[in-house]
Amino acid sequence: MASETHFLQVASSEAPGERRTASQDFQPPLLECFSLREPRSKLDTSLYIDPWDRERYVRQIHDITREPLQSCNEHGIGYTVVSLTVPGIHGIADKTEAETAATLTNNWIAEQIKETRDCLGAFACLSIDDPVQAGQVLRRCVKDLGFHGALLCDFQHAGSSGETYLFYNQPQYGAFWDVLTGLEIPLYTHPAAPADVILEELYSQRPFLIGPPLSFANGVSLHTLGLISNGVFDRFPTAKVIIGHLGEHIPFDFCRINHWFEDDEKPIAEEKDKIIGHFSTATFFKCVVDEIGADCVLFSIDYPFETIENGCGWWDNGAEAIKEAVGGVGLYRCSRLDNAKKPLKLGDFDDSEAPVN
Repeated sequence: MASETHFLQVASSEAPGERRTASQDFQPPLLECFSLREPRSKLDTSLYIDPWDRERYVRQIHDITREPLQSCNEHGIGYTVVSLTVPGIHGIADKTEAETAATLTNNWIAEQIKETRDCLGAFACLSIDDPVQAGQVLRRCVKDLGFHGALLCDFQHAGSSGETYLFYNQPQYGAFWDVLTGLEIPLYTHPAAPADVILEELYSQRPFLIGPPLSFANGVSLHTLGLISNGVFDRFPTAKVIIGHLGEHIPFDFCRINHWFEDDEKPIAEEKDKIIGHFSTATFFKCVVDEIGADCVLFSIDYPFETIENGCGWWDNGAEAIKEAVGGVGLYRCSRLDNAKKPLKLGDFDDSEAPVN
């Protein structure tokens, strides 16, 4: 099966001059991607990957092991978690086809990484048409294939036209959340490009806002707040959900969100302490750390949408500012490395216990 990949990296440390060229310590990138060669993935990519950069993107998104592992070694990445890029399974509207594709893709990922499990892991891809079946697939991926969790888009296409959207924040998805919490593994919520009427009405006249500039944050923040306001974390208080990119704007709106939630009659979980993200400047990093705590932050690159060189370069070049933002070298190590170990149930990997200065 031909696929494209999403990567999440987890870091370690290594002495200068050994294997790498640009990094000071081995980083923990969380989310790196691969993708199926299927129509909706290609269409979505064309919406937000610049034409001048598509050749590089296509090359890297179809390569799980060779180029990314070489670049990880050069730039201080000790462990990488790969996942199917978007929309992937969630772009397949037919239930049977989506479930079959998820199983085949998970098997393919497991086969690709089986010889490099000391530095490569994976998130499961799932169809959410049937919550019970999704839970069964997730359990198999974790128990039998050794995956670290699951990655889901903010919604799944369904119906004969593909224009029905399935959101997994409703009570009927309890069977899936039961399995997720029982396994004590995280769910990574990832955006997909806008489609159908949303694309036409909101973004057709604003094409440069599709993807990282705005639509990704809009989609994931809407879904994340939907999980909270629809009581998912009240029903499943131990659920762990990871969202990226500074919490997709949510931490900067905590005051306003909480103010309006205070008098809401719907069940509202105290979820703000569990948002996890990755960041672009030490200033914003400090804002998020001040709001949710350094123990809820971990390093991630989002390769190949972002380059490993840029992600590690930002982290390494801003090391002193980041240490100050999080409150010292101990919490710096946590956000760089340790915070990923527990939710992903990581064992030892390359230099995972090396000291951080």
